[in-house]
Amino acid sequence: MKKIGLDIIGLSYSQTQSGAYALVLGEKNGDRRLPIIIGGFEAQAIAIELESMTPSRPLTHDLFKTFALSFDINIKEVIIYNLVEGIFFAKIICEQDGKIQEIDARTSDSIALAVRFNCPISTYEFILSSAGIILEEGIDELNTEVEDIEGDDVPFEEASVTDKPKSINDLSNKELEIALQKALDNEDYEQASKVRDELNQRNQN
Repeated sequence: MKKIGLDIIGLSYSQTQSGAYALVLGEKNGDRRLPIIIGGFEAQAIAIELESMTPSRPLTHDLFKTFALSFDINIKEVIIYNLVEGIFFAKIICEQDGKIQEIDARTSDSIALAVRFNCPISTYEFILSSAGIILEEGIDELNTEVEDIEGDDVPFEEASVTDKPKSINDLSNKELEIALQKALDNEDYEQASKVRDELNQRNQN
């Protein structure tokens, strides 16, 4: 299957899930965005590296990098290879002495390592087709800065959708499509991903 390259677009704090963040990946040379909900620790690990900050003591992902390089192991690529019931699956492609090894890992950990090894992140078309969100013409591009985890700077606000229903399960398909567009207009990517997953589940049935 043909792989599609991804860039990190930004991180947004989740207002509905305590301690969670929305990591937004963007399709290289394309308009689709892939929002992934990750934990606060992983979001901090990604943001610190992207902002070229040096923690007082090595974080877990920094330790992994030091350990790997000590044994001449290099990460060549991170691939988001599957999506099952809203959960993304990723693998790390490693190389040691010319030998390639694939290691299964959480997507958030994989991306935290990808930014440290400066390696490409990619996925497959079927994942972008089912989970990707297309920004329509006229919608402002996301700010490419990564938010300060301490909360000093916010690259793009995660606005709540007005008149958000108590349960998206009660909405019709037409209402879901309207709710999806409203979430996109408000850059509420967490809500958009939930609505998108509900639509995809109904289309599969």
